[in-house]
Amino acid sequence: MENKKPLVYFLCTGNSCRSQIADGYLKALGGDKYEVKSAGLEAHGLNPRAVATMKEDGIDISNHTSDVIDPEILAQADYIITLCGHANDNCPVVRNDKAERWHWGFDDPAKAIGTEEEITAKFREVRGSIKNRIEQFLKEGK
Repeated sequence: MENKKPLVYFLCTGNSCRSQIADGYLKALGGDKYEVKSAGLEAHGLNPRAVATMKEDGIDISNHTSDVIDPEILAQADYIITLCGHANDNCPVVRNDKAERWHWGFDDPAKAIGTEEEITAKFREVRGSIKNRIEQFLKEGK
């Protein structure tokens, strides 16, 4: 029987920015160790700025889809990680005793206002914070 990779499920409100960035980094940096999926309480579509910001760091998430939380995937997950307070507060109750559930709170870059440069800077700041947290997750072996 093949050894199944642990499933990490990133959850956010709209599955458009933060969960997509986390999904992209964990697939790129730890896809050999983990199966990675992401979803939202709603599907807001993939944010073009998130795609552009990740491309700057050499990761292509342009083929990702914005998905609503799937109860079956949720039930199979080994790690359930919420990336915004709204998802953490409103995530469905999970009948999954084996999953480790964590909340990593990050600002929503899609709510950034100001000039194009200021908005881009916010996306880069959040991208960097998420990348650091993913690298820490991989270093700790979880």
